[in-house]
Amino acid sequence: MKALPVLDPQAAAIDVGSERLHVSIGGDAPKVFGTFTGDLEVLRDWLKEQGVRTVAMEATGVYWLYLYEVLEASGLEVVVVNGRHVQNVPGRKTDMADCQWLATLHAHGLLRGGFVPPNDIRQLQDYQRLRADHIVGAASQVQKMQQALERMNVKLHDVISDLTGVSGLKVVRAILKGERRPGELLALCDEQIRKKKSEAVKESLRGCWKKEQLFALRQALELWEAYQQKINDCDVEMQALLQQMAEPGEGQSGGGLSGPVKLAPAKAPGKNGPVIERLQELLARICGGHDATQIPGLGTSLVLQIVSEVGTDMSAWGTEKRFVSWLGLAGGHKQSGKRKRSIKVHRNRAGRMFCAAARSLAQTVDKALGGFYRRLRGRIGGLAANVALARKLALLFYRLLRYGSDYVEKGLKAYEAKVLLTEARLLRKLAKKQGFILVPVPV
Repeated sequence: MKALPVLDPQAAAIDVGSERLHVSIGGDAPKVFGTFTGDLEVLRDWLKEQGVRTVAMEATGVYWLYLYEVLEASGLEVVVVNGRHVQNVPGRKTDMADCQWLATLHAHGLLRGGFVPPNDIRQLQDYQRLRADHIVGAASQVQKMQQALERMNVKLHDVISDLTGVSGLKVVRAILKGERRPGELLALCDEQIRKKKSEAVKESLRGCWKKEQLFALRQALELWEAYQQKINDCDVEMQALLQQMAEPGEGQSGGGLSGPVKLAPAKAPGKNGPVIERLQELLARICGGHDATQIPGLGTSLVLQIVSEVGTDMSAWGTEKRFVSWLGLAGGHKQSGKRKRSIKVHRNRAGRMFCAAARSLAQTVDKALGGFYRRLRGRIGGLAANVALARKLALLFYRLLRYGSDYVEKGLKAYEAKVLLTEARLLRKLAKKQGFILVPVPV
């Protein structure tokens, strides 16, 4: 039996931990390094001295990120592998043995690296994820404000649509300043609220004012305002980074674009959308002049989140099928002998974002994609139809960024007419198979 060839005897592997790094070259005896910055620099120099050109490691928590940046900056090829793909054989579950096993697989060319976005996209990703955490924190403080009002039997949050809107904040701040008269508090609300809900608002503002609950309300409001400031700070940093990425030049993930770009009609931003000047134009320039907001369901905020996760270079996946599989939007199957069965597929952050975009199209009355969702929902159910529509949106996004294939909305009526033509064609095919002639009935 022919032995498996060694493609790179100097291929290295690192088992990453919080305090120790175990390094093996070609499966040889491991060497242990620390994780301080000076230790990483010593490791980098040692790998260069040994003639190592490529290094493999598993994505372990956040410990691998800085090590990846150090090795990447030194010119080494760093392969980040999925731990599920390099399952240890029995008896090798130690840090020393793990790095040797990983190095042996890497030397034989049996490891395939996962997707790691370029440096500027990673920076954008860090800002975006931190901003998302602040939004979650702010939402929890809104719940605390509602809880404090409920404990005092003040039902303002049940009458108005948004407690943190302009009217809601004015009323809450006036309450904390000592105002208790419902009529005076109503006067602070918007004209439409005074016109349509005046009596309901007055009744909702009659409660028992408890000192401890007013204190809790004040604390929640101050924390909510602090979160809003942190969200604005993230927007400022992201705007500076996006402007830098959008400038024409070399070494950038999007490459930048000079000259005017064609933009789709602007969509209304969401409540928690980023406040960034010319965001739609900046995203289009980063994406090589292609405005992804032309795809239904994708607003500027959602496109920003998707770009921060997948970048703008779709060639990293090779084909569109690999892209949707990486997102977790393709069906998973497992075969053992003659038995085939479906398995649950993990959906990553970007995949969940496309699912959120698909949900926004479920009730549209003029979009072809909305008709596609409702037609599938009647056959396979809402959850599966949502994933199918998310997959279609991901394919449109991939084709737009890689091939420049613009999306043209033809409307719901055109889609339904196309469905009728398809059904008629299938009926004629079935009738011919059974030896019948299909005769249309005149309307």
